Amino acid sequence: MELLAHQGGWDEILLVAGPLALLAGLLFLANRRASRGGRRPQER
Repeated sequence: MELLAHQGGWDEILLVAGPLALLAGLLFLANRRASRGGRRPQER
């Protein structure tokens, strides 16, 4: 883990921004699905 040994702060930013970006993406997808009614088109 020498690569993540205090590299001027960018590594700490990635450790916080990565999970936040993942959560933001999941919330975006959930919001888009909810706004469409949460239903998929009916298949025959």
